[in-house]
Formats: sequence, C-alpha cells, structure tokens
Amino acid sequence: MGSQLPPRFDVKKVAIVGAGPCALAAAKYLLAQNAFEKIDVFEQQAEVGGVWNYSPQPSNKVRVPQLRADGPSDPPLPFDGEDGEKPIFPSPMYDVLHTNIPRALMEFSDLPLRRDTLIFPSREHIQEYIVEYAKDIRHLIQFSTQVEDIRLRVVDGKDHWDVDTVNLVTGTTTSATYDAVVVVSGHYTAVYIPDTKGVREFHKAHPNIIRHSKHYRTPEQYLGQKVIVVGNAASGIDIAAQISRACKTPPLLSVRSPTSPAQLEYSGAEEVPVIEEFLPEERAVRFQGGRVEKDIDAIIYATGYLFSFPFLRSLYKDTPSNQPLATNGRKVHGLYQHMFHIEHPTLVFTRLPVKVVPFPIAESQAAVFARTWANVLPLPSTAEMWRWEAEETERRGSSKYHVWPEGGDAEYINSVYDWLARSNTPGKTPPFWSPEVVWQRQIYAKAKLQFELDGRRARSLEELGFEYSPEQEEWHESQA
Repeated sequence: MGSQLPPRFDVKKVAIVGAGPCALAAAKYLLAQNAFEKIDVFEQQAEVGGVWNYSPQPSNKVRVPQLRADGPSDPPLPFDGEDGEKPIFPSPMYDVLHTNIPRALMEFSDLPLRRDTLIFPSREHIQEYIVEYAKDIRHLIQFSTQVEDIRLRVVDGKDHWDVDTVNLVTGTTTSATYDAVVVVSGHYTAVYIPDTKGVREFHKAHPNIIRHSKHYRTPEQYLGQKVIVVGNAASGIDIAAQISRACKTPPLLSVRSPTSPAQLEYSGAEEVPVIEEFLPEERAVRFQGGRVEKDIDAIIYATGYLFSFPFLRSLYKDTPSNQPLATNGRKVHGLYQHMFHIEHPTLVFTRLPVKVVPFPIAESQAAVFARTWANVLPLPSTAEMWRWEAEETERRGSSKYHVWPEGGDAEYINSVYDWLARSNTPGKTPPFWSPEVVWQRQIYAKAKLQFELDGRRARSLEELGFEYSPEQEEWHESQA
C-alpha cells in the first residue's frame, strides 16, 4: 500500500478549484502560512459565493433517475458574452431562504456577521458576507474560468498536477502545473433521484413533472397544482411549507421515517409513505401500503446530492482497490480524515462532511493541510492512513460515509484547535467553539422552526425563547 514513511512535501504552487466560502477559507489559510509561492483559485462563476451565489433562473436539466455522479456537468445558462455578460451556472438556492443555523455558528472566525442581521440570516446577507470575506484575496481568483481536467504526473517521486482550464468568456484554454491541489468544487451539482419502479416511463411520458429541489425557486409556479415533495430533511420541509401556500392543499410529503409533529404542522403537508411505483397512464403514483394518487402535477425530490468531480475523470486507477475516486457519488474513496488523498496527499478535498456547519469546518481543515504541506504538521504513514480509512468505512458504512454524527462538527473543530495549540505550529489560528456556541448547535433545529413560525423576524435567540445559561454546558464538559 505504498510507502510506510510519512511523506515530506515540496509544495510551492497550489491550485484551488472553486471560490465558494470554503474555498476562500482554504486560500486564506494557505496564504497566511507564508510557505507557498503561488496560489491560484479557479471559479467558473463571475463572482464568489458558490452555492450562495443565487441565480433566479434554475437549471432546466434533469436526469431521471440519477443514481451516479459520473455524468456531464450542468452547462451555464445561455449567454452571448456581449456588453460584458458573464456565464451564470444555476444555483440550488431558492428565492426565500435563510440559513438553518444561527449567525454565530455561520460566521468565519476572523469576520463577524453583522449583528443587525436576522439570527438566521437570509441568503442575500450571507452572499454579501462572503463577498466581504473575499476582499483581500480576490487577486488570487480567476473568475469565469472552468477547470476541465486535472492530471497527475509523478516525477522522481514528486507529484505534479497538470491543470487544464478554459476562460468561459474568451474561450482561451490554459494548462499549468501545480505541486498541490485543493478541491472545493461544491456538493450541489449532481442530484440524486432514485430508480423507483416505473419512474423512467413516467418521466418519458410526462417530462415536466419530476424535478429536484435544485430546480425549485418560488411557490407561485405550483399555484393550484397537486404536488408531492419527496424527503423530509431541511429543504423538503422548507419547500413543502412554501408550496403549501400556493398549491392544491395539502401537498403530500413522501417520507421514509416520520416527520416530527411540529415540523409536519409547519410544513402544512400531509405525510405519506415512500413512492413504490409510478403509473404513467394515470399520471399517478402508488405509495407503500397501496394508496394511489392520480393526476399529479409536480413531484419535487428533496433527496440530496452526489459527490461529483468531472475534472478528475482521468485519475485514480492506481489505488490499491483499483476503484475510481467516487463510484456512486456516496463516498469519496481513499481519503485520510475525509480530506487527504492517501496515495497522493498533495491532493485534498475539503467540506466533504455532511450535516455539519460548513464554514468553520472548512477553516479547521485548511489549518491542517496548510501546515502539513508546509512540513510543520506531519501525516501518519501511508499504511496508517489506509488503516484509518478501512476502520472508518467499517464503522460508518459507504452509503452515509461522509455524514457526521450529531455533535461531530463541534468535536472536530475544537479538537483541531487544541491539537494545533499543543503542537505550537506556525500558521493561521483555526476557530474554537465556546460552550455557548456548542449549545446553539444543539438547539438550532428547534430555534429555526420557531424563527419560521415567528415570521422570520427575530434577531436573537432570546427573542425566540432560547436563552443560554452555564448549566447547559454538560455536553461540552463530556467531550473534554
């Protein structure tokens, strides 16, 4: 399984794929390390923000079913390049959207969110905040530039990454070589739509009915329609609640596990079982248990996304298991700590963990790999890293490998902070969550529901009836 010794790095030039918030954090930590000669950030959009960079027009592309992430990427919306027009790639954001987590958890450690914003800030405020956060590193970013391919060459034992890019405005292609690559291209491109009995025939007969939450923007487009929302995670509940004000009420919420009574009441939906079969001739579906609903106008799958790296297709036939990097899009194979590619640790992936608070997690990860590539924080041996990956796979399984348990992000953020403090290594200081912030992470779901029921007006948790006291530190103390 490769060398038994921890690798020593000779990293001078680094490429970052993406300029969303987590990619910007990577750039800042690499820059602060003061150990790298060149840092290039490639962003296919014309502005920073990633998923928060809202586009009023959604993608019109949908594959039904979609079980794998190895298909082509969504193209930008049509544009002619005249009058300075830039390409826009559709965002999965919908029109009225607020964060699911309170302001204090959402912010980066070195830039507070404005305290006059709502306690669960709107997507507009978050995008403004990200643009502000990027101000001092915009000179590193090449906008409207898409990474087409990344190829690995190993010369005298050293990794060289050939990165091919295209300027989407001019059509100019460029190839450059880097010593290391950070992949932060986002997790909201390849949607997941299951292969239910009859769904292919249904979609062929009724091509405009089945969509994904990625395509949702406003409830008005469902006025008077009979709607099914599939999935009761955050986006499913949120979209059902919005649509219930416009559709032929109530919308049907198709779920695998029961929705909490409070969330179901908020959604305004009627809970139904999993869809068992599609019936094209009747424009109908049959749910588990036998119930049939006819004359369906719209079905929105809020079933999540698959990991997709179309620019890495030419890589990864040399892993011990000879498997590609991401087979079905559920797990990225061969990574140490969900981040370092074990065979070639000059390639890292950040923000793969799911059900975590993303911005501070990305900071903690960046603090680690910036120090590692600067040779002040060594990795374990290759054999130890493979052993960690095998044990993690056995413990978590592959289908939900990157889904972290409740409290996993708080534990990781503070453990990285403590680890780097003990090692006394130079570099930008990562975030640390105080007991009060950990408490906010624990109560965020109840607080968000109350925020919605209260009309999205509150600027503090206290206004919603949630008040912190030191007695609520038991969870934090148990992790110490």
